[in-house]
Amino acid sequence: MSKIAVIDYEAGNLRSVQKAFESLGYDAVVTSDAQIIKSAHKVVLPGVGAFGDCVGGLEKAGLRETVLGVIDSGRPFLGICVGMQMLFDKSYEFGEHDGLGIFRGSVQKFPGEIVKQGMKIPHMGWNSLSIKQKEHPVLKGINDGDMVYFVHSYYVQSEDSSVIAAECEYGVTFTAAAARDNIFATQFHPEKSQATGLRLLKNFGEWKC
Repeated sequence: MSKIAVIDYEAGNLRSVQKAFESLGYDAVVTSDAQIIKSAHKVVLPGVGAFGDCVGGLEKAGLRETVLGVIDSGRPFLGICVGMQMLFDKSYEFGEHDGLGIFRGSVQKFPGEIVKQGMKIPHMGWNSLSIKQKEHPVLKGINDGDMVYFVHSYYVQSEDSSVIAAECEYGVTFTAAAARDNIFATQFHPEKSQATGLRLLKNFGEWKC
C-alpha cells in the first residue's frame, strides 16, 4: 500500500484530505517534515486561501524546493485548489505573485461581468466537468458531466492546451484539472466531491507513472 504525504504548510484543508484517503484504505500522513515527504510514495499539495499567502507559506516552511524535488523525481504528485494554481507561472490575486512555473499559464479573477448574468463570485458549489484527457488513469471512471465541488474566486488560464485534463464553464471556460507526466492537479476539491472525488483519489492512490 502506498504511503501518501499530505504537505502541511498551514494553508490547506489537510485533515479532510487525509481522512478521504484513509477512508479508501490508504496510509496518509499530514506532515511538514521534508524527509517524510521525500520518502513518501505519493505526495499531495492542498491549498486554501490567497495564492500569495500559500506560496509564502510554502517558502516559509522551507518546502518549495522539496515540492520541486518530488515533481522532478517522477513520483505521483497531486495538487488541489490553490495547490493546483501554484503549479502555474503566476497569479494576479491581490497583486502579482510568481508560482512554481511547472505549467505555463496564469491565475486570473473571474470577470465582474458574470455577476450581471446572475452568477456569484466566488464560484462555490457543484459544477460539471468536461473531460479532455479521457484516457488519463486518474480520471478512470469519471465522465463528461460528472459533478464536483468548487470554492474559488480566481481561475487558471492555461497557455498549454496539452496539460488541460478537464475544463469547466462558469461565465468563462477554465482549467478544472491539469496533468502532465507524474503531475495531476484539480481546481475542485475531490475530498468534498463525494463519489466522483473519492473515485479520483482512489485512482491517484493506484496510479503508477
